[in-house]
Amino acid sequence: MYEFAIIWDWIGFAVRWVHVITAIAWIGSSFYFIALDLGLRKAPHLPPGAYGEEWQVHGGGFYHIQKYLVAPENMPEHLIWFKWESYSTWLSGAALLMIVYWVGGELFLIDPAKAELALWQGILISAASLSIGWLVYDRLCKSPLGERPTTLMLLLFALLVAMGYGYNQIFTGRATMLHLGAFTATIMTANVFFIIMPNQRVVVKDLQEGRKPDPKYGRIAKLRSTHNNYLTLPVIFLMLSNHYPLAFATQYNWLIAALIFLMGVTIRHFFNTMHSGGGMKWWTWAATAMLFIGVMWLSTAPLWQSDYDESEARVLSPAQQKFADAAGFDEVMNIVPGRCAMCHAREPGYEGIHRAPKGLLLETPDDVTRAAREVYLQAGLTHAMPPANVSFMEAPERQAIVDWYRAATGLAPRRLAEN
Repeated sequence: MYEFAIIWDWIGFAVRWVHVITAIAWIGSSFYFIALDLGLRKAPHLPPGAYGEEWQVHGGGFYHIQKYLVAPENMPEHLIWFKWESYSTWLSGAALLMIVYWVGGELFLIDPAKAELALWQGILISAASLSIGWLVYDRLCKSPLGERPTTLMLLLFALLVAMGYGYNQIFTGRATMLHLGAFTATIMTANVFFIIMPNQRVVVKDLQEGRKPDPKYGRIAKLRSTHNNYLTLPVIFLMLSNHYPLAFATQYNWLIAALIFLMGVTIRHFFNTMHSGGGMKWWTWAATAMLFIGVMWLSTAPLWQSDYDESEARVLSPAQQKFADAAGFDEVMNIVPGRCAMCHAREPGYEGIHRAPKGLLLETPDDVTRAAREVYLQAGLTHAMPPANVSFMEAPERQAIVDWYRAATGLAPRRLAEN
């Protein structure tokens, strides 16, 4: 029978796979409709109520598309709703957040160097922040500011920056960037679920019952759709950032995120203007390049990580103490820092490594016990770490890691296959 650590890792992999697939579907359809909407052409032969049309060729066939700002005179029986891409992306992302950052919260979510939080407190803050953020944003959109889109966008930007700063005061760098991405994605999906789709249903029902639809529903949906348009690219960056310590491991990661949000605006402005026939606004790429230079400069700031002496002196949590008390821990503390800390150190010694990969430190008992499951999977059961076995970790050392982890978790001993 496979043990829980292996099964759980595969569950995380499967959910991540689903999340990427659904995100591709959502982002792809979003970009397609943005380009289509902006590229519509007016023609004299359009039927009543039609705003514009577009001819497209793809896959050996031609497509003739017409857009109605409200709806056609007669509602067709067959109507495709574009909503499940968004819902599935958020649901799979929420599941992944729980699997990685809630279940693995002592390693990935909570940073004891920033705040002394119990795991349940960190999870509560994580969940509550996503809900409260949407409520604040929604209230702003429904206020008179909804009639002043530029001011509203500036306030949304300020809200996102404030959330990034707040997350960084209590969470790890990885969790800060991930949660800011989840916060933004929650706003985007909630726009679809609570605003855009209900408004569309009202319009459809009015038509079916012979009433003239109120155009205000379209205007409200358009405002939220515009926000989603400009937020898409930053969300992708924030979701990818947990693989790059240069993005998340500095004390200014929240400012890096702020510049990325501005880059999302400049990049989308170029394509939005191009698709609407407004020409190529090349200055947007110059602005994007300058912002990215700012991102690279901020990444050189000092790392936000616990000092070695602080980590050595830190009192272990009950979950960590279980691993520290297990048979073989002293041997593991001779193996892991010796074989892994050449890269996973506060000051890496391996040539070309300037930041510990994924921000994972393996120098002190606090470091190793927090990362026990990762060490077991990556350097015990598999040969994933060290990469290409550059530090020449030997089979008996991997066996010692396996024996230690299984003793701490109450699993039966397991002999590794001889190579």
